Amino acid sequence: MIQVRNLSKSFGDIQAVKDISFSINKGEVFGFLGPNGAGKSTTINMMSTILPYDNGTIHIDGYDIDKDSNKCKQLIGVVPQEISLYDEFSAYDNLIFWGSLYRIPSKVLIQNITNILELIGLSDRKNDLIKTYSGGMKRRINIASALLHKPKILFMDEPTAGVDPQSRNRIFEIVKTLNQEGMTIVYTTHYMEEAERLCDKIAIIDNGKIISQGTQTELQKQSNMKEMVEIIFESISENQLNALQEQLTIKTIKNENTIALECDVNKDLSKIITVCNNNNLKVKDLEFKKVNLETVFLNLTGKHLRD
Repeated sequence: MIQVRNLSKSFGDIQAVKDISFSINKGEVFGFLGPNGAGKSTTINMMSTILPYDNGTIHIDGYDIDKDSNKCKQLIGVVPQEISLYDEFSAYDNLIFWGSLYRIPSKVLIQNITNILELIGLSDRKNDLIKTYSGGMKRRINIASALLHKPKILFMDEPTAGVDPQSRNRIFEIVKTLNQEGMTIVYTTHYMEEAERLCDKIAIIDNGKIISQGTQTELQKQSNMKEMVEIIFESISENQLNALQEQLTIKTIKNENTIALECDVNKDLSKIITVCNNNNLKVKDLEFKKVNLETVFLNLTGKHLRD
């Protein structure tokens, strides 16, 4: 559905996007995950024809974005970070205005607006002025305005920025519903839980480069990380520690009474407990360290996402 090859963009001496390549299949939710300033918005703005690029190629549904810009625009909807609404208009009038720009026939537009307001849960507030809306409600109308012409592809640039948990969950539901109906969605975020919850594939981007991309399982394999179990004993002698080292792979020793083991928790836990019992070790506490998107990100980038 989307093919991007060797894409680059600079602003003066700052290289915002550095020779990135990726493909997005029809019907996927593809996420760009990275901190602020990583190049997410620049990338999505180039893909949605908003921003020209310096080098590379972008194809959308077989069309070259340079040669067939108008055809590409007809295929896509864009939900920008900024709220693009008129405060003194009602939600309904905002949607009528934005829909008119697509030259949608009046009867079709009115029906589309009715359906979309139902989807985003704001049918009962459609005649209220935008200035009376909460931040989350404005975000949902912002999404609605990008759906009026029924695009095949929806670009969403941090659509939950600054919204409350209830509104965030409603936006998640909207994304899932649209995707279930067949829409391809490109989604940028700096929230790992959003990427984990919504995205079929994820590109981890930092300093303008894609560090790794794939499904969450593929990202985990690429990071070479394994699950760990951390065990705190009431006490452990040097002889007992040596015995454990002979029988188990000890990754780290955090302090004199704590060990951490790389393992497959489902397969290896019973063996670990047996070895501890055989060496007369009393377990005070035990904690599993699962591999998740956060640990993969830290392993690949060496820093926290919100640094």
